[in-house]
Amino acid sequence: MEGNGYQVTWTFGHLCELKEPHEYAAEWKQWRLEYLPMIPPRFGIKLKEDDGVKRQFAVIEKLMQAADSIINCGDAGQEGELIQRWVMQKAGVRCPVQRLWISSMTDEAIREGFQHLKEQSAYQSLYVAGLSRAIGDWLLGMNCTRLYTMKYGQNRQILSVGRVQTPTLALIVRRQLEIDNFQPEPYWVLSTVYRDTTFLATKGKFTSQEEGMAYLERVKGTPFTITDMTAKKGTEAPPRLYDLTSLQVDCNKKFGYSAEQTLQLIQSLYERKYTTYPRVDTTFLTDDVYKQCPNILQGIRGYEALTHPLYGKKLPKSKKVFDNAKVTDHHAIIPTGQPAQNLSDMERNVYDLVCRAFIAVFYPDCKFLTTTVLGCCIPVGGTAADGVEFKVSGKQITDPGWRVVYPKAQATNSEENKEEERTLPAFTIGETGPHEPQLAEKQTTPPPYYTEATLLRAMETAGRLVENDELRDALKENGIGRPSTRAAIIETLFKRHYIKKERKRLVATPTGIELIGLIREELLKSAELTGLWEKKLREIERGQYDAHQFIDELKQMLAEIVGAVKNDRSNRRVAAVPEPPAKTPAKKSKPKTEKATKKKAVASAQPSASAQPSASAQPAQYVAGFQPRKAATPTSAATFSTDEWVGMPCPKCREGKIIKGKTAYGCSRWREGCDYRRPFDEP
Repeated sequence: MEGNGYQVTWTFGHLCELKEPHEYAAEWKQWRLEYLPMIPPRFGIKLKEDDGVKRQFAVIEKLMQAADSIINCGDAGQEGELIQRWVMQKAGVRCPVQRLWISSMTDEAIREGFQHLKEQSAYQSLYVAGLSRAIGDWLLGMNCTRLYTMKYGQNRQILSVGRVQTPTLALIVRRQLEIDNFQPEPYWVLSTVYRDTTFLATKGKFTSQEEGMAYLERVKGTPFTITDMTAKKGTEAPPRLYDLTSLQVDCNKKFGYSAEQTLQLIQSLYERKYTTYPRVDTTFLTDDVYKQCPNILQGIRGYEALTHPLYGKKLPKSKKVFDNAKVTDHHAIIPTGQPAQNLSDMERNVYDLVCRAFIAVFYPDCKFLTTTVLGCCIPVGGTAADGVEFKVSGKQITDPGWRVVYPKAQATNSEENKEEERTLPAFTIGETGPHEPQLAEKQTTPPPYYTEATLLRAMETAGRLVENDELRDALKENGIGRPSTRAAIIETLFKRHYIKKERKRLVATPTGIELIGLIREELLKSAELTGLWEKKLREIERGQYDAHQFIDELKQMLAEIVGAVKNDRSNRRVAAVPEPPAKTPAKKSKPKTEKATKKKAVASAQPSASAQPSASAQPAQYVAGFQPRKAATPTSAATFSTDEWVGMPCPKCREGKIIKGKTAYGCSRWREGCDYRRPFDEP
């Protein structure tokens, strides 16, 4: 396109990538341990091996070579900056370059952006951070994939290892082992029903039935007396606006969308000018957005019943919503005010979440009253000290405030883990009457499987379980990966057949479990250590950390990992049971062949065609998992009854003892890294 002295062209995705190993040194085309670590003296880029990419780059190169100046209009983020810088570098650009930086695709935002163009040098640290990330992924991905494949792989099966992929898989595997090795323990809960209301004993759980029965006998046949009542007023602020991760979490919980699906949907809404830039990691807005909010509220259609009460009033400006200090490149995801038309059902669901969250922040807090009632059963002839105390709490909303924005059936992200609304009868202190006590036996339960929603939160907080928004913000600096890449990481684990989906649950396959058990180097699989690397990358972006030091530290770490694995004399090998093709989310492609996989330089390197048959030519077990290896056991399984397996020496590490889990036998040293597992139904 051309006009007014401007020529407009475009890129699509990554046109350039880092060179592959053999393009630095011919011998690196062979997968051999003695060539590791592969550390090029200087990294270079190349065009992707794609005819469409080459044709488009030829157009771009011709225009750039003839240009007097260039305006970079790529995505306003680290990845967008890297994509365009590499293209300009490959095209040999020498003229001045300016940067368009916008958070919305509306005509107004674009015009304003062109009126405030900045010099490209203002975003140099952003580019350097993106380049450091790409080099780090190449160094660890290329080297460690070859290292573990050649050292521990069998039957030419590739063991894919990555800087973010591997610690993410480790989170899932560790949770899986906790579940498999969980030993349920019984406990007893004493409760009583008085005036159709269930009170629980304040003593808590009983670890023995005898103790629980003793308390039950003390309250049987004695009247129940109300001893105390308190009522406490409380408020609940509106849910936060969405960043990409919280939007992916809610879409997975409410609609079952995968992280990748949500990213595609919100990207589509952004490109159609209905929502702002999606790949963000903040839930705040900048102060300058405040003046645009009335027009945005008037522009969105279908929510007039909710926005009309806000018209003509001064909108509240809460520090929980507007805070310049909490925004770096882009603010939270909000609607643009452009009337949304012709949305699919899935797009409508995502758009609805974004709109309601935006409207809700201008509504007042929800007000409620929490009532706590205490009661006591005192044995006949006993004193208050001999009594057993019971308690019940109820919550009554006195002013719904922002809650009117959300349909009752639609839970909001701030409602989770909140006490369920429950109105109690009108009790009076001193009243007494009959009651029905009971002692219920329960069992401890294992931690839940990860879902995409909970895994995204775990990646965001480096594996720590955090519900508080403020604490989560503090941990975001050390999260695994970036909001824009986490969906792709999860998809990669599906495609590698390291995890599979059972309904919403993410389950580690035997292949994934074996791989994590194989990796002893915590630097590769620790979420917290990986989070520290992410923190350094963010500091590079802010100009607070030296990129050369970051790369040097990575090289040093890589040398230590390679040395440790090369010197491993344990003769360990992957020996997982072949896994049937994993179920991936809808619209996902089959596992890529070697040719397709080799297109991405940051992805794990592949052996040459002579060393590795294509996926389509391999038997099913090579694609889905690994060829099983017969492990020596102390004696045949048929010799023992089910109970006699427990306590036997572990046939894998030979140090632990066999324990019985929920679905399989395991090793008592699973926390120390032994991943032996024998399903109950295995002959």
